Amino acid sequence: MTRKARIEETLSVALAPLHLEVTDESYMHSVPEGAESHFKVLVVSDAFTEDKPIGRHRRVNALLRGELDAGLHALSIHAWTPEEWFEQGGGPAPQSPQCMGGSKVSA
Repeated sequence: MTRKARIEETLSVALAPLHLEVTDESYMHSVPEGAESHFKVLVVSDAFTEDKPIGRHRRVNALLRGELDAGLHALSIHAWTPEEWFEQGGGPAPQSPQCMGGSKVSA
């Protein structure tokens, strides 16, 4: 099972999201092909209704602790309630900035 699939399964089981996007952004960074080291997550769940943004991030990080301990290097988290997601148009996760280091930066 890929890291992406494990992340999707973990978040789906724990948060019962209305919407979930897990994007492997490793290709944007100077890592070996197939590294599965940099991910972006958009998770929309009623489970976040009572949490402040920092609490949501802590919850997602705690759920993915095993992946972080096993080589997941970077995790961009967008954790929204359904209301927040709909207010933003119900679309995809925000675009990630270009990597500023290594060989992926254009001269």
